Parts: sequence; structure tokens; C-alpha cells
Amino acid sequence: MSQDINWKSVDLNLLVTFSALFDTQSVSEAAKKLHVSQSAMSHSLARLRILLGDPLFERQGHKMKPSERATQIAPIVARLLNQITSEVLIPQRFSSKEFNGVCRIGLTDYAEYIFSSVLFDVIHAQSPQCQISFVNVNRSNYIKIVEEQNIDLVIGSFNDLDSRFSGQRLYTERHVCLFDPTRVTLSEPIQLSEYAQAAHALVSPDGVLDSGVDKTLAQHGLSRHVAVASSHFLTIRQLLSQRNLLAIVPEKMAQISGFSDALKVSEPPLNVGNFDIVMAWPTRKNGQEKSRWLRGVISQALKDNEE
Repeated sequence: MSQDINWKSVDLNLLVTFSALFDTQSVSEAAKKLHVSQSAMSHSLARLRILLGDPLFERQGHKMKPSERATQIAPIVARLLNQITSEVLIPQRFSSKEFNGVCRIGLTDYAEYIFSSVLFDVIHAQSPQCQISFVNVNRSNYIKIVEEQNIDLVIGSFNDLDSRFSGQRLYTERHVCLFDPTRVTLSEPIQLSEYAQAAHALVSPDGVLDSGVDKTLAQHGLSRHVAVASSHFLTIRQLLSQRNLLAIVPEKMAQISGFSDALKVSEPPLNVGNFDIVMAWPTRKNGQEKSRWLRGVISQALKDNEE
């Protein structure tokens, strides 16, 4: 077992020595092959014999013939050296077509609803063997989830990014009002006073029941009643249908076919403020080929989706 081995006495260079001796069956030729002196090669052979407890190579005429033990371990040594060369010493080139691992993408509720189909299509078009895992994140937990689940990148609105992350702004989103016109009667355009009097449904990623809208209303001497809040856009959408509720939602969410069917989209009567949608990733992944490829694919796909 490995714990019984004195690893301090093990020099992996001796595997290279063994391979050269097995291939050449000559101390002098093995020394030439490895560009060392003949005495250094003889010394390495002596160390090998002590380490493995076997003569390994014995002189027969002009050749150093391998022992039975040497013949048995030769293919194992060759395989180990090949594996070390190809998987450790030579940098691996990332190939999206050959990649069969997992792309783990953290998405906010908004980003998952808007982009999951686009991301699946564009990633699988370039990497048909890969698996894709969409993981729900928000501005409060994305750092923890990225670290615990080895997430490649996240997409959403995250305000000020943590210093351990790099980011790219994808676009700026705006807000609109959404309601069921069969249940909610409002002017067009909506007046601020009637907006404040309506019952509100709030999209709240962290469960807070107020937002910047309430501060703006307070500046006008007004307040509103938040009747219900949810972190999920789809929940708010379902609640709006056939109910006396009004919600402010991102414009792209309201534009998606099926999301606002039978609901009315109107401009807010106050400045709600825009927000940036950002793609962010751990800075330590800046140089990783897989990460660079994935970021490039997503960035281009969302740019094309905007046009």
C-alpha cells in the first residue's frame, strides 16, 4: 500500500532511466539517449535495483538483458510515462467538439427564463457531447454557489461584483408595468396617483417587500401596498392573471411570447431605473480555455439575440 512506501527515496526520474535501459539494453546507449554520463546512468541503475529489489538488467555478452521482473513492469512504466507526458507535462488544448464534460452556468430567475433556450442551442451546436447544468443563483448567494458547485459563470443582475470576480456587461434592461386589463382599470398613460392606489405584486429575489419604487413614491408624498412578493417571475405572472394586481417587470420578460398573453404592458408613471445584465466568472478562470470559449459563445449568442 502507498502508506508503506518511503516516498522520499523514490525519484520519478528513475522511471525514465528504466525505460531507456529497457529500450536500448545498454548502459552507454541509454546514457546517450538521456544525455547523461555513463557513470550517472550506472548510478541510477544501482538505485533502481535497490528501490525495486531486483537486478532488473544483467549483462549477457554486449547486452543488458532485462530480468523477468523488468519485463513484467516495462509496459506499466511505459504507460505511466505516456500518461504523465500527455496529461501533465503537455498543456491540454480545449476542443469544444470533443468536450464531453459539464458546463455549469448560474442563472438568476430572470436570466434562466430569458436565456436558457438560447444558451442550450448555441452551446450544443458547438459542443454536442457536453452536458449543461443551469443552477439558480441570485445577488445574495452567487458567490457561495459558484465556489461550492464549481460554476463556470453566472448571468444576471448582481450590482457591484465581488472583487474575486471578473464581469462583462451584456446589455441594460428597463422596466414596464404589467397587469390584467379585465381586472385593473388604469389610464393610458398611467397616472402616478392611480399607480400608488393599486395593489402591487413585487418580484423580490431576496424576499424584501419594498424597493426603490417606494422611495420614489415617498418623494411625491405617496405610498403603495405590496399585496404579494415572490422571487420568481413566473409566479408573479400567474398571479396577475384574473386578479386586481399590478407589477413592474423587466421589459424582456413582458415581451416573451406566452408570458404576457392577455396582460397589458404600459410605461411606468415614474422613473423605476434600469439595470445591467452581467455575465460574471471567477477571475481565476480568466486564462482557462474552456471558460474563454464558453464566455465567447454566450456573449456572441446574446448579442445576436439582441439584434
